[in-house]
Amino acid sequence: MRDISARELKGHNILAVERFQDNTRWMIEFSILRPCSYGSPGDEMRLFLTEDGYQAALVSQKRREIKIKRYARVIEGHVLDFKPDKRRRHP
Repeated sequence: MRDISARELKGHNILAVERFQDNTRWMIEFSILRPCSYGSPGDEMRLFLTEDGYQAALVSQKRREIKIKRYARVIEGHVLDFKPDKRRRHP
C-alpha cells in the first residue's frame, strides 16, 4: 500500500493549511460518484474538514454522491486513527 502522503489526489494535499486550523477535526479521502459540489464523477479527493463539514460529507455519502474510502481524526494538525482498507491477513 502506498504512503498516504505519496497519493496524488485533488483537494487538499497532506500539508494543507486547513489541516492545522484549530477547528479541523477530520481528514477524508473519497471518490465522487455523481456530479456534486465536491467535483465531477471519477475524481478522487482528500479534504480536511470541520465537524460540520464532515457531517455534510456523510450526508453526501448517504445520497450516493460520494464514497468515503478512508478517514482519520485530526487533532492539532496530527492525523490520528487513520483507517486504511480493512484487509486482514491470516497466517
